[in-house]
Amino acid sequence: MDRCLILAGTRHTRGAVTVRGDFAESGGCRSDLVIGREESFGAAREQLARGGSVLLHGPAGIGKSTVLRTLAAEYARTAHTVLRCSATESESHLPFLALADLLGLVLDDVSDGLPAAQRTALESALTGRGESTLQRDGLALRLAVLSALRALAADGPVLVVADDLQWLDPASAELLGFAARRLGDTPVRLLCAVRTEGPETEGAAYDRHLRASPPDTRAVRLGPLTRAQVSTLLDERGYAGLPRSTVRDIHRTSGGNPLFALELGRALAESPTPPRPGEPLPVPTSLRALVLSRLEMLSDEARRTLLVASAGARPTPALLHAAGRENAEAETAQAATLGLLATDPEGPTVRFAHPLISAALYAEAPAPERRAAHAALSTAASDPIERARHLALATTGTDPEVAARLAEAAALSRDRGAPSVAASLGLLAARHTPADSAPGPDERRLTAAEDAITAGEPDLARDIAREVLTRTGVPGERVRAWMVVIEAAGQAIGEVDAVFPQALADAGDDPRLLALVHYQLAWRSLVVQGDFAQGREEAAHAAGLAARAGDRRTELLALAFQAQAETLMGHPAAPATIQRALEEPQDPRVACHHNGAGSSRFRWLVMSDRLAEARTTVTALLREVRRRGMAESEVHYLRFLAETELHSGHCGRALELSRESLTLARDAGIGEGAGAMQAALAEAAGGDVERALALGREAVRRAEEDGDAVYLSRALAALGHASLVAGDAGAAVRALRRVRELEAGAGITDPARGRWQGDLAEALVRTGEPAEAQDVIEVTRAHALRLGRESVLAVLDRAEAQVRAARGEHRAAVTRLASARERLAGLGYGLEEARAAFALAALHAGRPGRAPGPASYDEAARLFRRCRALPWLRQVEAAVAAQAAGPPPAPPAVPDGLAGLASMERQVAALVMEGATNREIAARLFVSVKTVEATLTRVYRKLGIRSRVDIVRLAAGRRPD
Repeated sequence: MDRCLILAGTRHTRGAVTVRGDFAESGGCRSDLVIGREESFGAAREQLARGGSVLLHGPAGIGKSTVLRTLAAEYARTAHTVLRCSATESESHLPFLALADLLGLVLDDVSDGLPAAQRTALESALTGRGESTLQRDGLALRLAVLSALRALAADGPVLVVADDLQWLDPASAELLGFAARRLGDTPVRLLCAVRTEGPETEGAAYDRHLRASPPDTRAVRLGPLTRAQVSTLLDERGYAGLPRSTVRDIHRTSGGNPLFALELGRALAESPTPPRPGEPLPVPTSLRALVLSRLEMLSDEARRTLLVASAGARPTPALLHAAGRENAEAETAQAATLGLLATDPEGPTVRFAHPLISAALYAEAPAPERRAAHAALSTAASDPIERARHLALATTGTDPEVAARLAEAAALSRDRGAPSVAASLGLLAARHTPADSAPGPDERRLTAAEDAITAGEPDLARDIAREVLTRTGVPGERVRAWMVVIEAAGQAIGEVDAVFPQALADAGDDPRLLALVHYQLAWRSLVVQGDFAQGREEAAHAAGLAARAGDRRTELLALAFQAQAETLMGHPAAPATIQRALEEPQDPRVACHHNGAGSSRFRWLVMSDRLAEARTTVTALLREVRRRGMAESEVHYLRFLAETELHSGHCGRALELSRESLTLARDAGIGEGAGAMQAALAEAAGGDVERALALGREAVRRAEEDGDAVYLSRALAALGHASLVAGDAGAAVRALRRVRELEAGAGITDPARGRWQGDLAEALVRTGEPAEAQDVIEVTRAHALRLGRESVLAVLDRAEAQVRAARGEHRAAVTRLASARERLAGLGYGLEEARAAFALAALHAGRPGRAPGPASYDEAARLFRRCRALPWLRQVEAAVAAQAAGPPPAPPAVPDGLAGLASMERQVAALVMEGATNREIAARLFVSVKTVEATLTRVYRKLGIRSRVDIVRLAAGRRPD
C-alpha cells in the first residue's frame, strides 16, 4: 500500500516572536494559494514532473510555505512515500531532530536491510538512545541515511519535503546533503524551501543550500506580488471592500509580500476608522513585533532620526540635518548595520530595508513625536508640496492658513500631473478648513473627489461624494457630488439610475447645473439604452445650456460627445460638430481627455481611413495625459493606439499596447471590459487564439453585467472575430448576428465603427449560408458608399468574392479578390491585405485542373509574416500541409432528397451518408466540429427530421419514421 508520512514540526518562529496560528498561511488546498505565483509554480511543477528537485527561496512571508504545500499535495498522489520535516528556530540546536521527523516512522521498514554498523548508528541518532554523534559515527550515519532513502525508493518514488531549511539542525542538514549529492538516478526528489533576506544576502544563502541539494536541483525565487495580484489576494481572503487607493497603499507598505499584505488588510478591515489622508497605514501589533525587534538595539536619538526619515517622502542625510538631526550619518549607519536601512547605490537617499519597517516605526511612535517630526520637516523640505503636507500633519484642528497652503499644494500637484497627490492634499485641506470659510470644506472635498476620478481612484471619489451629500444643502455642491457618483460608476452607469432625478431636482433651473446633468444623461442614453440619437440630442441640449451659463468646460465635453455620437451614427453633421468642439477657447484638460474633442477627432480619422494622422493624433494625446497623470485617459489612449496599429497591420506592436492597456485597466479597475475587447482582437491577430476567445468572452460578460449597450456590441464583434480566426464559423455567426441586431437598434449605420460585417459574411459562407452573406454585404455597402468608407468597401469585396466562389463563379471571385487586395494595400491596411492574399491563394490552390503546390501560398505567408500575424500564419501553414497531402475524396453525388439544402449543408449531409463522424467531417471540410453540429441542426430543421439515420433514409428515397 502507498503511504504518505506527514511529519510536521511545530509552527514557525520568526525572530523571537512566535507567530499566531491565524497569522500563519492557511494550509488548505485553496484556489488562491498560488495567486501571482503562476510562473514560479509552473517552473517548479515542470522540474518535479521531470524527476528533478526544487529549492524555493525568498524572504519571510513571501509565500514559500504556501507554494511548497501546494506542490507537495499535488505530487504526493504520484509518490510512493512522502517524507516531511518543518524546522523551527527554537529547536535548531537539537541534533538529528529534522532527521527524526523525516525517517522516524519508516525506520522499522528500512532498518533490517542496513548493515549492522549503519543500523546501530541510525537508530541511536533517531531515538536518542546511545551517544551517536557525527564525530564518532560520521561515515556510518551518512551511509545509513543514503541507504535508507535508496531502500524506500526501491518500492517506488520518494518525495522529501523540507520547509525552512535555514532552521535545520546542522547535523541533519549535513546528513541530508551527503545523501542528496549521491542519489544519482535513484527516484528520490527533494522539495525544499529556505528563507533568504534581501538581494544583498540571498545569493550566498541559497547557494549554500543549493550545494547541499541533488545536482539537478532547480532554484526558484519567489518575488513580491504586483499591485493587481495583491488586490486579488485580498479579495480572495475576504477583504474585497477595501478602496483601490487603500489597496495601493497596502501594496506599497507590504512591498508585495503576501503575508504582510494580508495582515495589513486584516487590520484595516477590523479598524473602526480608516487612516486619514496623507498618513501611513496602521500596522498591526503582529507585524510591528516582527520587523521592529532590532530597534531595541538603537539609541533613543537614532530611533528619533529614523522616525523623521520614515515621515519624509525622500529622506537624505542633508534633509535629516536640516530637520535638526545633527548626527544623522552615524545614526543611519548604525541602523544599516542592524539591517533596518539598505544602502542606495544610485544616490544618498536613506532607504529602509523594507517599506514595512518604515510604516511600523511610524505607527509605533507616540502621536506627539510624529507631529514633532512633521513640524521639523515642514521647514526642512525643499519642495512646497512636501512642506505643506508636513505642516498639515503637524497641525491639529482647523487653520485657514494651513488649509490655504494645502489647497495651493494640491493645485501644484495637479499641474505637475499628480492628481492622486492632489486628491490627498485636497482632503487634508478640507480637514483644516473652518466651516465658515470660503471656499468651504465640502467644496474642497469635492475638488479632491474630482482629482481622484482623474487619478483613476473611483472608490475614493465615490466615498467623498457620498459623505458630502449627507451634509450639504448647497445646490451647486450637491450637483457636483452627484456628478462624481455618476463618473465613479464608469460603464456601469445603469447602477446609479436613481441619482438622475435627484440631481435634476437639485439643479433647479440653473443652466450651469442643468448642463452637467444633461451631459451625464447623454451618456446614460448611450450606455444604458444604446440609443445614439437620444444621446446626441441630450448632448446638444447640454452644450446649449453650458454656453448660456458660460461654462466652457462642460460645453466642450458635450460637443465632443455629440461629435462622437454623430460619427458613429454616420450623421453628416459630424465633421462640423468636431470643428465646433475644437474651436477656441479650449480647456487644456478637456482637450486631451478621452471624452474630449481630440478623442472625437481621432475616432473620425480612423473611420475615414486616415491611419497616419490618427496615429499622430493619439500619440500626442497619450503623451499629454501621461504628463498630467490622467490614468483613465491613459488606459483608453493605449487602447486607441493599439487599434490604429492593428488596422495598419502592426500586430506585434498592437499586442504589446493592448496588453499594457489591459494591465493598467485591471490595476486601476477602469475600462476592463473595453481593454479585454481590444486585447481579444490583438491576440486573435498576433498572439494566442485561445486567449483571444477567453478575453472576448470576458468582455461580453463585463458589458452584460454593467448593462453597457455600447461596449456589448464591440465585445461581441471581438468574440465573433476571434471565433472566426479559431475556425469556429458557427460561433462567429452567432456572435456577429447579435452585433447586427444591436447596432440596428441603436441607430448605428457607419460600418467603420466596428468593421465586423466582412467577418459575418465570411462566416456565413463557411456555414453554407451565402444568401444571408450577400444580404449583409449589400446593406453594408450602401452605407459605406454613402460615407466614403473605402477600406470597408474593399473588405466587403473580399467577402463577396468568397460568396461568388461558393457559387462556383471562380473567375469573378479571383478578380474581386485581386482588386480588394490592391486597394487595401494602398490604404495601409496590412492585415486585411494579407487576408485577401490568403483568400486568393486558397482560390488558386483549389481551382479545378490546377496542380496543387505550396507556392500558391507564399505571398500570403510573406504578408502575414510582415504583420507578425502568427495565428493567420499558422492557418497558411495548415493550408499548405493540407494541399501537400492531396485533395480530399470527392463527396458522393447529392440525392434528390437533399437538393434543397445550401452548399455546406449538402456537403455535410453527403458525408453523413458515408458514415463519417462529426470530427471527420470537420477535418475534411476544414471547419470546426461546432460548425458541423450547427449545420446538421439546420439540416434536420429544413428537412423535418430528427437524426443522422433519417438523412440516410431520405437519400435512399424512404420517408423517415
